[in-house]
Amino acid sequence: MSERYLLLGTAKGLIIYKKRNGSWVYESDYFLGVSISMALQDPHDGYWWVCLDHRHWGPKLQYSKDQGATWIEIDAPKYPDNAQIKDGVRATLLYIWNLTFGLDPGTILVGTEPGGLFISLDYGKHFSLVKALWEHPSRQDHWFGGGRNYAGIHSIVIDPVDKNHYYVGISCAGVFETCDNGNSWQTRNKGLRADYLPNPYIEVGQDPHCLLACNTAPSIMWQQNHCGVFRTTDAGAQWSDVTDSGEKARYGFCLGIDHKDPLKAWVVPATSDSKRIAMDKSLFIMHTKDGGKSWKKQRNGLPQQNCFDIVLRHAMDVRDEEIAFGTSGGSIYVSDNGGDSWQSLNDHLPRIFSVRFT
Repeated sequence: MSERYLLLGTAKGLIIYKKRNGSWVYESDYFLGVSISMALQDPHDGYWWVCLDHRHWGPKLQYSKDQGATWIEIDAPKYPDNAQIKDGVRATLLYIWNLTFGLDPGTILVGTEPGGLFISLDYGKHFSLVKALWEHPSRQDHWFGGGRNYAGIHSIVIDPVDKNHYYVGISCAGVFETCDNGNSWQTRNKGLRADYLPNPYIEVGQDPHCLLACNTAPSIMWQQNHCGVFRTTDAGAQWSDVTDSGEKARYGFCLGIDHKDPLKAWVVPATSDSKRIAMDKSLFIMHTKDGGKSWKKQRNGLPQQNCFDIVLRHAMDVRDEEIAFGTSGGSIYVSDNGGDSWQSLNDHLPRIFSVRFT
């Protein structure tokens, strides 16, 4: 069996856990003091990649061929000189929200603030802005920042059988789909709801917090949305609100799904946009096994009193029955039985932005 790691992107560096004799143990750390917005492994070659957010130097990209022993920096994506967020405001890279690998080795897609999608076909040596999305007629007037100054592309979902077909999730704009490798884009927001807008069902202006598709049934996608949990079974043509009847999961950020069973999903509720603390000041998971028809609370091993932690959009990962998530307060939890019970690995880490199994 190959070595297993947990890659944690935190506000103070990359933290690595390794599985030894059936248990996760603290292995190493890198880039101490630097915020890591995302850390993950390239499935094609096993390289580790990190998206850094330097306080003074801005966003950076680095990768390691040897599990962190050495790191190689590459140039981060750059907006063309003539790219404008709006008339008179030049676009510059402010934050890297997401890094995703395409079906072909060497293909990398990067989602950024202020709403640009970049693609590289040569392992990041050269990035180009996907102009058709940047120039979408809705962008300047109907995309806006969800908790940040400008719109951010935080989710990128690649069709597992068609390299030219993928989706992006944008806060705040919604879900967009391309079937021709980014040359044209269609909105896929029918059935979503934005209660914070005068017209909640507006075509552009929705706020998905995290978007995922089931690898074995890619027409089935889930999103934890600003206004609930939504699911589609027809590749985004129509979304259905599958929030639990008690509405415990109406607001939250992270999402986990089972890539073998399209009926299973996990979310972590938060109270509201204004408060952003754990629901009822207790940390629990909402889990469905039937496509959102019913939901079960999973609390065993999680703090149930005076807990203010939430789980950010990339801070949960699911591999079969094994689940891991990290919190805004620096705790990391793992489960090996689908969330029925949880073990705390550490309660004293920095704020956790991303959690990924290798």
